[in-house]
Formats: sequence, C-alpha cells, structure tokens
Amino acid sequence: MNLNQAEFVIGATAPKDFIHSSLPQIAFAGRSNVGKSSVINCLLNRKNFARVGSAPGKTSQVNYFLIDRQLYLVDLPGYGYAKVSKQERERWGRLMEAYFASGLITTGVQIVDARHKPTADDVTMMEWFKSTGCPVTVVANKLDKLKKSEVEPNLRCIRETLSLGESDVLLPFSAEKRTGVEALRQQLFGQPGITK
Repeated sequence: MNLNQAEFVIGATAPKDFIHSSLPQIAFAGRSNVGKSSVINCLLNRKNFARVGSAPGKTSQVNYFLIDRQLYLVDLPGYGYAKVSKQERERWGRLMEAYFASGLITTGVQIVDARHKPTADDVTMMEWFKSTGCPVTVVANKLDKLKKSEVEPNLRCIRETLSLGESDVLLPFSAEKRTGVEALRQQLFGQPGITK
C-alpha cells in the first residue's frame, strides 16, 4: 500500500448505512479530545483529511474512508465529551454498539492520552474491541507533552488500566512531532517506509 488514494465514502448515522464488503475495516476510536483526527491525518500523510475540529466531539457518525481501494479506515464517534446532549451521547452509544456487534471490524485502533490514566470510557472501549476478537493496537498520543522520565511509568499505567497482555501492542505516539508514525503504519499496513 502506498496511501496515495484516500477518499471519504460515507458517514453512517444508522446501522443500515454500514458498509458490508470483503475489504478489511480498521476502526479508530478515542476520546473526543485525544487527537484522533490528527493521528489519522498523520498516518495518511494528509493535512486535513479527517476533520480536525476546533471543538472536540465533531465526529458524530461512523465515517468510512477508502484507502488505495484496498481497505476502509473507519473513524468512530469520539466519546466522553460532556458538552454534547445526553440524547446525542446515547445515540452515538447505540451506533457504536451496533458497529461493534456487526462483525465488520478487522483491526481496532484505540487512541488514548499518554499524559493521563485511561478513563472508564477508555476501559469500556477496550472491552468492546476485545469482544470482537480482532487485534487491537493502543496508540498513546501526545507523547511530546511528557517529560522523558514520565514516559515509561505512564505507558505502564495505560497497559495496566486497559488490562493489556504481553502480546497487546501499545505504541507511544505524537501526532504533533510525528513520533511513532512508521511503527503504526507497519502495524496496520504491514510494511515500513510507505511512500509519501
């Protein structure tokens, strides 16, 4: 894969809109303010491909992006953002549950904040990913905001809080500094040095 082609296909607002195809679906999840869009943009080497909102919680549907006509990158609604109405949060929750129960996810990517202990919502999301039986990569974003001495203890805390096993992948990442981009590409697409 060279990531030359990336196109937005559909924003699913109901389960009937989910794409059923033989192509793999890599699902990205994370709290509303964790920098999910920035990680996706970084991964695809695009500036504003996945919208980077000034206010968190902008992704309110299941957004499908077709990459090189070989796989779907699926951007799930951000969770845990308080300024959204209760009804809207419940709607997102139902949509997410339906997607996780659909059997469509091939690989999961959960993005957490490297600076903080994962929240109860992060733990729930990890449980949802694990329930699918698909491989999950945890991306600890905002690494650039940590002092060097904080990195290892914080990663250990993330691993423990999310009950990650030895074989579970936890990647230190900074969308800001582009740290961990090649490692994530290798993890998801299986080859280093994807052409820019």
